[in-house]
Amino acid sequence: MNAKTDLENQNLEVGYDIPAAIGMDEADIQTPCLVLDLDALERNIKKMGDYAKAHGMRHRVHGKMHKSVDVAKLQERLGGSIGVCCQKVSEAEVFVRGGIKDVLVSNQVRDPLKLERLAKLPKLGSRIIVCVDELANVAELSAAAQQQGTELECFVEIDCGAGRCGVNSTADVVTIAQAIDAAANLKFTGIQAYQGAMQHLDSYEERQAKLDIAIAMVKEAADALTEVGLKPELVSGGGTGSYYFESNSGVYNELQCGSYAFMDADYGRILDKDGKRIDQGEWENALFILTTVMSHTKTDKAICDAGLKAQSVDSGLPFIFGRDDVEYIKCSDEHGVISDPQGALKINDKLKLVPGHCDPTCNVHDWYVGVRNGKVESLWPVSARGKAF
Repeated sequence: MNAKTDLENQNLEVGYDIPAAIGMDEADIQTPCLVLDLDALERNIKKMGDYAKAHGMRHRVHGKMHKSVDVAKLQERLGGSIGVCCQKVSEAEVFVRGGIKDVLVSNQVRDPLKLERLAKLPKLGSRIIVCVDELANVAELSAAAQQQGTELECFVEIDCGAGRCGVNSTADVVTIAQAIDAAANLKFTGIQAYQGAMQHLDSYEERQAKLDIAIAMVKEAADALTEVGLKPELVSGGGTGSYYFESNSGVYNELQCGSYAFMDADYGRILDKDGKRIDQGEWENALFILTTVMSHTKTDKAICDAGLKAQSVDSGLPFIFGRDDVEYIKCSDEHGVISDPQGALKINDKLKLVPGHCDPTCNVHDWYVGVRNGKVESLWPVSARGKAF
């Protein structure tokens, strides 16, 4: 879908079906839409890939962040990623059909129809792993896999601080792993241990303290599994706010970083070990909501076309990239309010907004417009947009 001829063959019309055409000037892109700075994106991807390789880590990128087969394939090609994490069976289906060969559903699957759909996916040629945190789910997964004549791999999920899914004791990890190992058409592959609650803590030291606790839990579980002959092949976890802890733990061997590639406002504000924002050296902003000034009847305020329907503000408002003279201060359904005390903005001026939270923001758009040197170079669908079941 990133070749010009492919798009032309679909007779897609700019402004109606798509926000831009390949070769178009950046200034002519229709707004509001998602724009990717391809140079920054590629640098981010290569940097994480080099880091993972240097530390002997597999990197399974988080597909729920971008929901794009094209971005996932770019991460494989430039960053050496081995596959994706998904949170939903429907997301997994999109990535498998798009050619991704190693897919983890980093969540529990319990609904009968979803179990059936999950168990069919290995028939398409991909490795499928799913998380388990209850004995009853082992029997459900086994029955579904037997019915489809496939094999599902399983991670036992540990609640290492997020307070959501996962077991809390080593004994439970061992019991579930043994049940998986004994079940028909299932394979015990390892441990899911993602500490999500600490990813956005500002302080590097606070994040490290939370991870120290998690790592101790995971090591205890891995040691206990090894003692009963079930040494984990994979111990998976780690996010953009913590990957350096997991990769140096001697326990984890697979990372699950997602937002590093795009870098949003909420992640950007957290601090590295030197007390510096991670979007000011560690990672670059590569994802933007491009927006246009549509009204300026108030002398000190401009109104743009990117409101609530163009973004998620659960993690705060976006900031305006590369400007300190104007500020995005408020939004309603279709409008964004920008403080412009000096009257610097004019009608049809375009601004780049760095969204507060990239994951749900990407999920409300159909397309990524990839830009390099002021020209549209690629147009990628948000392949798994709306796949929430």
